[in-house]
Amino acid sequence: MTGSIKVVLTSPRVAPGLLTRAGWQVFTDASAIGASAGPERPDVQALIGSGLVVQHIDGDVSEQWAWLTSAALSGERVAWLVGEDGEPALLRIIADALSREPRPEYEVEIVHGSYDVPGARLIDLVRVMDRLRRNCPWDQEQTHESLARYLLEEAYETLEAIETGDYEHLREELGDLLLQVAFHSRIAEETPDEGFSIDDVAGGIVEKLIRRHPHVFADVTAADAAAVEANWESIKAAEKQRSSVLEGIPLALPALALADQVLGRAAKIDLPPSASPLSSDNERIGESLLDLVRQARALGVDPEQALREAIRHLSTHIRTAESNG
Repeated sequence: MTGSIKVVLTSPRVAPGLLTRAGWQVFTDASAIGASAGPERPDVQALIGSGLVVQHIDGDVSEQWAWLTSAALSGERVAWLVGEDGEPALLRIIADALSREPRPEYEVEIVHGSYDVPGARLIDLVRVMDRLRRNCPWDQEQTHESLARYLLEEAYETLEAIETGDYEHLREELGDLLLQVAFHSRIAEETPDEGFSIDDVAGGIVEKLIRRHPHVFADVTAADAAAVEANWESIKAAEKQRSSVLEGIPLALPALALADQVLGRAAKIDLPPSASPLSSDNERIGESLLDLVRQARALGVDPEQALREAIRHLSTHIRTAESNG
């Protein structure tokens, strides 16, 4: 009587023991369970903790495959718990065995014991960042201050990717921007009194989003996007308790974006017209630019993006002229 080989794939990003029903069924039905890892690995511990016996099959992939085939040929219903790296070499041997004639006398099946949930690869990022901070000399030396310029650069590169409409470029730049969040959070963990982790960062924004979307998470009604924005601003004002409408506007913003923010806040108060005369070319040009931002706001146009788009068209025109010249 021949047996069978059932290979169970699991995700290292899912808590050990959280297997699919099919995954647990494979292990509970098996007469022999093997794994390349010993009992120190959490998923092996989960199987042992449920009363199952897991054999640690040491050696290289050929020795592991020999154990699997020998057990199956002797009639065992053998299950194999794949390691965290996915054990691609072993899977290639299995695929090769199944593609040859004659086919093996025993049944071979690959079962998914657990699946990644959306956002699971963020766990990988946290693990990699932690390892870099502990083992890479350059990463160990970085501070919030030394990384500040990279944060700004990555933000602008992300904006450029959005403007070009290149999704592959955008995916890459968003990854670089996400790295900055993970890096700053990892550094902050090392601050004894005021430190925080990336879980604190994620938890804070989750709580804020829930709090400021009562029309989704509570019983508030919002008929349209304007009502949503009004609710957001009202809740934000209650939270911040600011003494001035200008509080919270970062002065390091590009001038057009800064003007857009200031004008937006100024619209919330009854602002009398300025009585100061324009005495210099610098002031007159500044006021003209400010007026253009007012016009852009009235039309629902982002002045910063509008100017960047105009510059991009001009740059294309210049390059065309150069190539034709």
